[in-house]
Amino acid sequence: MNILITGGSGLIGRALIQHLSAERIIVLTRNPTKTANILPDNIEFISTLDEIDFNELDVIINLAGEAIVDKRWSNAQKNTICQSRWKITQNLVEKIQTATNPPHSLISGSAIGFYGRQGALAIDESYQEIHDEFSHKVCQKWEAIAQTAESDKTRVCIIRTGIVLAENGGALQKMLPPFKFGLGGPIASGEQFMSWIHIDDMVAVLLAAVYQTSLTGIINATAPMPVSNQEFSETLSAVLNRPCLFRVPAFLLRALMGESADLVLYGQNVLPRKLLNNNFKFQYPSLEVALKQLLVEP
Repeated sequence: MNILITGGSGLIGRALIQHLSAERIIVLTRNPTKTANILPDNIEFISTLDEIDFNELDVIINLAGEAIVDKRWSNAQKNTICQSRWKITQNLVEKIQTATNPPHSLISGSAIGFYGRQGALAIDESYQEIHDEFSHKVCQKWEAIAQTAESDKTRVCIIRTGIVLAENGGALQKMLPPFKFGLGGPIASGEQFMSWIHIDDMVAVLLAAVYQTSLTGIINATAPMPVSNQEFSETLSAVLNRPCLFRVPAFLLRALMGESADLVLYGQNVLPRKLLNNNFKFQYPSLEVALKQLLVEP
């Protein structure tokens, strides 16, 4: 198959590409030379969508987007977060809609931030309520744009991604330093849920979306056993054989992160109902097994 990937140099994109060696992969990137240094040799690179004929594509995997928690949410940063997702998705949709023989599948990213603050309420893909929170607004419009590509020729999957746990990047890498030094602990009350997923399972979800054409619509990419922040902290400490003593107060997190601290202070108890109903098998369904594989096993 001919597969176009946006966001191919990111954490998820890099891991995914390793499992698509049998396909022709084209990566859209602003800097082809730099991206070529971190991806396999058999990848093709383009810097604009005009360089590719959409009639020749089979699948588009849209993972592009500015990291949502790396910087404080100034108005300018919020705009960058939004436009880095909305604009490329709109451009992809327009290309799909004008193609005579468009790609049969658009697999487009989103996040469980769509669900907003939900406490311990268990929620799945059927949840539809609208929220005023920034994370919801970003995801809601991002998804709405992607869904306009759906037709009798093009299937659309929206992947609402949870907290991706990986050895070499992402959220876990940011959490590790204090825990390794025995200074880790829960954040604020610790009651907020963390809907996580191992990077290998995240890749498997995307591969299922590529090859299992019965999958369509919204798909929660989270492990089937979400945990509270307290449980996450205790499990991480136990895996590292370190104490879990130092609670991070909410006011300190807000001082450091500003409004974006809400993503850490308020969580969602998200269940991957559609994947489970489609007999998807998680390699790492429990947090302890996932963390041991990432941090302990050779």
